[in-house]
Amino acid sequence: DSYATSKQVTKVMFEKNYSKFTLFDNNRDINAFLKPFAKNVKVYRFPNTLSYEGLEKMRENYNSFFKNTPDLNCKILKRIVFKDKVIDHELVTANGKTFKAVVIYSIKNGKIVSVTFM
Repeated sequence: DSYATSKQVTKVMFEKNYSKFTLFDNNRDINAFLKPFAKNVKVYRFPNTLSYEGLEKMRENYNSFFKNTPDLNCKILKRIVFKDKVIDHELVTANGKTFKAVVIYSIKNGKIVSVTFM
């Protein structure tokens, strides 16, 4: 079975204050934000369109986003952990707009290896 156990996924998402981890770090600490991601993390638009790959590209994208979006805030409305996946239903505020989003995280070897935005 190649799936991470529920215990492994929970450990990744909930240890070291990841229990409140959201893709949009409300503290805007880029290093803390990137800590749970694998170096070769892949970011997709649902269902499987690759947007970009790699931790440094993620750093570049989100560092700018954090700096240029002063009202950025994210609240987890619901979290589902299933096998090697964590599915978050989020309420996001950015640039004066509030919207709901669904994000799917895939976990492997203790790191987030992919993120899919729905």
